[in-house]
Amino acid sequence: MSDKRLASAQSLDCAGRLIDLSFPHVMGVLNVTPDSFSDGGQFNASLDDALRRAEAMVAEGASFIDVGGESTRPGAVEVSVSEELDRVIPVVEALSQRVDAVISVDTSKAAVIEESVRAGAGLINDVRALQEPGALDAAAESSVPVCLMHMQGKPKDMQKAPQYERVIDEVLAFLQARIAACETAGIERSRIVVDPGFGFGKSPGHNLTLLNCLDEFQGLGLPILAGLSRKSLLGQITGRPVDQRLIASVAAATLAVYRGARIIRAHDVAATLDAVKVAQATIRETLDE
Repeated sequence: MSDKRLASAQSLDCAGRLIDLSFPHVMGVLNVTPDSFSDGGQFNASLDDALRRAEAMVAEGASFIDVGGESTRPGAVEVSVSEELDRVIPVVEALSQRVDAVISVDTSKAAVIEESVRAGAGLINDVRALQEPGALDAAAESSVPVCLMHMQGKPKDMQKAPQYERVIDEVLAFLQARIAACETAGIERSRIVVDPGFGFGKSPGHNLTLLNCLDEFQGLGLPILAGLSRKSLLGQITGRPVDQRLIASVAAATLAVYRGARIIRAHDVAATLDAVKVAQATIRETLDE
């Protein structure tokens, strides 16, 4: 456990459900939007479609189901609070009664945070790191963990020309500032997860640097979430369209775990979990030598 790759292992209390982060977990992606880059429109047609997909991912081994009611793909436009609530809350309410997994909600809006937690969500996953009006206070009052992600710009323009002096330093500095803001608002460090934000305002080179140096984020002493599944980076490397990036996604997940990620956000749960287990076994074997 002294190895740097396992330095931030701990438990995460998700509304009474304790997640042991001494080994990595997979977070299954459930987009209930019409315009997600990967599976838009597949699971927002009916509540039953969304529930079936979530149940299948839990059966494959997902510890978290991440429900998203607003697309954050490059070029995406924001949706209203009422529309996001209409998409997300019925799904969260139903899933909290039907699946043995933590329900995470991918949102930046204070009202959606509040209503999602009331409906049974156990984690708030915010690509804007609780910077939207009221979001920080809503998260503090919720008592559930939060994931703070780095994003340069906004989804509608974040990929136009992302630039950094040193991407690792700037992403780390941003996350440190948001962690401090959370602590000031009353959110204990034990409730915080960090995500460097692969694909959110980063060029392919920036993303590869972040992946290669992901272990540097362990200095924050907090669990790391990595979301590389089906990302455009993998398409640029392999030349494959979004629906043919499974192998590349699994490879990226393996590398992320080996560099210290504790939660892997993925569309293809079973294959990703197999990769996670292999990476974790390799780390353990290395420590035992």
